[in-house]
Amino acid sequence: MVITGDDADEPKNEMQLPSTDAVAPLSVELNSYGFPQGYFMLRSLGTSRLLDVAQGHLEDGTDVFFIDISGALSSRHSGHAIDVEKERLVLRHRRPVSYPFPNVYSHTLPRFIYHPETKEITVIFASDPSFASRRDSSSGAWKEKTYYLTSVPVRQPPTIIDNASALINSAYTTSLSLFGKAGSKATPDQVFDGEIDLTENDLAEQDRNEAEEIDDSLEPLRPVKVIALTAEEAANASEQAKSRRQWEFLPLRISKHRTGMPSQ
Repeated sequence: MVITGDDADEPKNEMQLPSTDAVAPLSVELNSYGFPQGYFMLRSLGTSRLLDVAQGHLEDGTDVFFIDISGALSSRHSGHAIDVEKERLVLRHRRPVSYPFPNVYSHTLPRFIYHPETKEITVIFASDPSFASRRDSSSGAWKEKTYYLTSVPVRQPPTIIDNASALINSAYTTSLSLFGKAGSKATPDQVFDGEIDLTENDLAEQDRNEAEEIDDSLEPLRPVKVIALTAEEAANASEQAKSRRQWEFLPLRISKHRTGMPSQ
């Protein structure tokens, strides 16, 4: 920018741009972080269902992924990178920087890493994924946990017979309480079946009991989320919980047209 006036001797204010030779090009990330090169699908070993990020769950679909040149896990269908928002996987549009950085709108994308020795997918964040206030996140407690991609069990809804049995039991315990006897306490089954308003997603993974581990729903969908565990919590998890954290990738065969462009 040049400012001129009538006075030829008046100093000029110029904005100097750096030489193109001094500007480094954007770096290319060739590390696939355990995932295969090219396109692939992800299947949960605990449920035998394929991951569908667009819907935020597992299903018998055909969602296809790849690691882009920046190292981000991305969706082939949308072309967008995968991000984590409130424990859920979401498709993230590229956004301009906004301040204070980072924030829930503008932040560095997480890094997804596949570990072939454990078949687990962990997620590395550059900042507190909860985007708490700087005072709350300054302790760095979030850095002490490992973030895992896992499926969430879904239990088969109770049948008419189950509901009738529960109604009879409820009526029986209510009649006993009228005569001064204590009523029964809530059981894990009652909590899980909805008599107490608590859903699968409301439960912390390490707090699930045996009843809450049941995954027998006939529904084709299973929710997925990213959970934070300490080393002790991960090691002491049930076998079902460990299985829900295990994944396998299914590479897609790549062929070449006469033009030399790759395709599925």
